[in-house]
Amino acid sequence: MSEYRQSTAPFWLDLRQPEHFPEVSLALQDPDGLLAIGGDLSEKRLLAAYRQGIFPWYSDDQPILWWSPNPRMVLYPDNLHISKSLRKTLRKENYSITFDSVFDQVIDECAAPRNYTADTWITDEMTQAYIRLHQSGYAHSVECWQDNELIGGLYGIAIGKVFFGESMFSKKMDASKIAFIYLTRQLQSWGYQLIDCQVYSSHLASLGAVNISRENFIEQLQQLCNLKVDHQWQCELSVADITSGKTDE
Repeated sequence: MSEYRQSTAPFWLDLRQPEHFPEVSLALQDPDGLLAIGGDLSEKRLLAAYRQGIFPWYSDDQPILWWSPNPRMVLYPDNLHISKSLRKTLRKENYSITFDSVFDQVIDECAAPRNYTADTWITDEMTQAYIRLHQSGYAHSVECWQDNELIGGLYGIAIGKVFFGESMFSKKMDASKIAFIYLTRQLQSWGYQLIDCQVYSSHLASLGAVNISRENFIEQLQQLCNLKVDHQWQCELSVADITSGKTDE
């Protein structure tokens, strides 16, 4: 690893090599998954990172930090779980779902302070980087509306037949879950095989997400990120399409 400034993680990245990262197996166990520091948030570097199972996560007072945790939380679209109570909410049809209609607004809402903290990891630098990815056709948003008000949503990156989830927000109960369920069903209909959820959360576990080993995750990325897709990013499904399938009792 002579191209890096030190022999152990976290490694300092070379600005001259935007597609080059250390092997993810070298990431720290504590803090879990910290692999590298520095570099930039160029489109080339970000896409290379996601393809290798790496993502940026840092605060305003830190340099760019790159992570590849082990285990990795993922959702296989075919394994989506919808509880009975959430199914009833979905069937009320008092909301609408759009894709990519207000990406900038979604990322701003995701970056907004939460009730429990004023801190955010979605820095201005991150926001601008993902807006550029959206303009290039890689980053996408899902919006949940009620009475013409944006009440929830999420955004992430699509490469091949993998969707890498980044963040979500809710202004009303279950709004982000509704957005996620619509996204998952739509990805399933398009033949996507994996949604990256990064790290464990009970919110996503309730929808069917599970932990897998980092090694298994990377092996799947090597195949799935190279698959071709042919679709427009728009919601094509009805409520009946969304609520069919597996139910959490």
